[in-house]
Amino acid sequence: MIGFWDYTVWLTYLSLISGMTGIFVSLHGEGHPYLGVFFLLFSGLCDSFDGMVARSKKDRPEMEGAFGVQIDSLADLVAFGVLPAAIGDGLLRSGPGVANLPKFGQIPRGECWITILAFATMLFYVLAAMIRLAYFNVTEEERQKTEHGKRKEYVGLPVTSAALVYPTFLLLQYVLIIDITMVFFPVMLLMAFLFISKIRVPKPGFKSIMVMVGVGAAEFLLIFCFRYIFIFR
Repeated sequence: MIGFWDYTVWLTYLSLISGMTGIFVSLHGEGHPYLGVFFLLFSGLCDSFDGMVARSKKDRPEMEGAFGVQIDSLADLVAFGVLPAAIGDGLLRSGPGVANLPKFGQIPRGECWITILAFATMLFYVLAAMIRLAYFNVTEEERQKTEHGKRKEYVGLPVTSAALVYPTFLLLQYVLIIDITMVFFPVMLLMAFLFISKIRVPKPGFKSIMVMVGVGAAEFLLIFCFRYIFIFR
């Protein structure tokens, strides 16, 4: 078989599998966005440590390292680009804000423009995520020709931030006890512009990564409790 299969790429492969699974469940039937969020969080967990695991192999061949960079970007596009869009579609299908969407042609005329704007936002979001990831790869390649050591900052918001932003948003559904489905898409639009903006974001260190992992774990537990325990009482 082609490709590389040692432990340095396992977390990246898991992130991709988790992202694809989240897409499937988010779009299944009438939509299951909250299940999709669990897989988004798991992909975020995998992404937090895949770089550390890859760097732990000291004698890693140059080709294997380049392969890891490419698959990491591809996995990130699926998990943090396409999956959030699928979660947005799942919210449209399952939320009370807009009627169910069995087929585009069956959407009530009064709500059609809302759906068109929502889908346009999702498409732009995925496009922005792809541009951000490709731009990072190109600039990182150029940086390594003139600099040594780790990158200290990013240009543009990293797409992996989606793993914390969207679960936080879905938690607000329970904290505010109102349907805020239609707010999801302005948030997604803002995220898309931040991906391709020139803002500089410091690269998080190990302590910051552990804090984000802790926040993600708390979001996972809170969403699970609100959605599948407290809701049935």
